[in-house]
Amino acid sequence: MSQTLSLALVLIPALVFAIVFHEVAHGYMARLLGDPTASERGRLTLNPIAHVDPVGTLLVPGALALLGGPVFGWAKPVPVNKWRLNNPRLGMMAVAAAGPASNFVLATLGAVLLGLTMPTGIGFIGDGDAGASLLVNDQGEPLWLATGLFYFILVNLFLGLFNLLPIPPFDGSHIVGGLLPARMRAGWEKLQGIGMVLLIGLIAASWVFGTSWLGKVLMPPVLYALSFYLALADSIAALIA
Repeated sequence: MSQTLSLALVLIPALVFAIVFHEVAHGYMARLLGDPTASERGRLTLNPIAHVDPVGTLLVPGALALLGGPVFGWAKPVPVNKWRLNNPRLGMMAVAAAGPASNFVLATLGAVLLGLTMPTGIGFIGDGDAGASLLVNDQGEPLWLATGLFYFILVNLFLGLFNLLPIPPFDGSHIVGGLLPARMRAGWEKLQGIGMVLLIGLIAASWVFGTSWLGKVLMPPVLYALSFYLALADSIAALIA
C-alpha cells in the first residue's frame, strides 16, 4: 500500500468525524438557544450516515488526499431556523461559532492524547509537508496512532479556520452578518445562496491556473496554530516521561 493511500485512510476518517462533530455542535447550540429544528429532524447524532454528503464528505476530501492537496470537505448542513432562536441575530452568531469552536476543542483533545501516547524518537518520512508525512520511530517503523492523532489535530484546525472564512455560507459569514448594521444585514444574507457557487468557482480556478489560493490563505495560520497544539503535546509527554 503506498504512503499516499495510507495517509488517505488516516485522513478521511479523521475528517468525517471532525465534520460530523462540527455539524452536531451547530445543532446543539441552536437547541440551547431555542431552536429544536435539528433535534426534530434527527440530526443531533454522531452517526455519520445522518450527516454525510457523498460528494463533500467522501469524494472531494478523498480526491484531495490522493492528489496531495489541502484536505477539506463538508457535510449536509444541520437545519437551523433562526426565527425560532430566542435572539435571531445573536443566536445565529453563536450557532455559527459553535462549529469551529468544536473543532478547536477536538484539536485540543487530540493534542492531549498525542502527548499521553507519544513515543520517544519520532520523526517524519515524506516530502516534508505536513500534509504528506508519516510519523515513524527510530527504526523507521510507522507509528499509526501518533500519525492518526497528528492528522486529527491538523484536520480539525484546518476545518475550524476554513469555516471562519467570511465567505457565504461559511460560519464566518454568519458571524460577520450578525456584526453588520441592520441596513446592511439583509443584503449580506442574500449572498448566502451564491456563496458555495463562488467557492467552487475559486477552487476550479485554482486547479485551472495551478495556484492553490486555499492553501496559501489557510495553511500559514493553520501551521502556526499547529505549532501551539504540538507544543502542548510535547509538554504533556515531558510531564509523564
